[in-house]
Amino acid sequence: MENEICSTAPGTEFSPSGSLLQEIQQMTHQNISRCYQCKKCSAGCSVNFVMDLKVNEVVRAIQLGDRERLLAANSYWVCTACKTCKNRCPNDIDSSAIMDALKAIAIKENRVKKENKICHFHNSFLTAVKLLGRTHELGMVGLYKHKTKTYTDDLEMGLEMFKRGKFKILPERIRGTKQIKKIFEMAKEKDA
Repeated sequence: MENEICSTAPGTEFSPSGSLLQEIQQMTHQNISRCYQCKKCSAGCSVNFVMDLKVNEVVRAIQLGDRERLLAANSYWVCTACKTCKNRCPNDIDSSAIMDALKAIAIKENRVKKENKICHFHNSFLTAVKLLGRTHELGMVGLYKHKTKTYTDDLEMGLEMFKRGKFKILPERIRGTKQIKKIFEMAKEKDA
């Protein structure tokens, strides 16, 4: 006779989506299965108060194969990649690498919400670096404001920063912009 304590109700068996778990483990070289939910990653996370899924919940959702819940969350966009989670983890799991992998999956599957301002910020920053070799704050902010359609938000602060010389009108050029563009091309080829 089957032990009732160990049996599960029909339809509630633990069946993780091996493909999601394997995909993220392959991308990150992290053994996510080693996580036993001690929650030290979430306890040390400086931005967990704005995450809809805490770091340990993201890891658990991956273990369970809950792709839809993960890609609908904002947690991986909010992560600052400070690596506190990795430093606190008794199993040395780098959750920030997992968050980066989730960003890549969301972008690849075209699952980024239009209202996701963090993604627009990343793209604006990278566009400036790709074109100029470094960031030009005024151009980057202009591109970001255009993408997010938030033209007048932060206007007072922007004007104050401009008055104090924090925004240079013309970007500074650096040597080696061809090499930087080549790095972006290599990353794009590797991604394809």
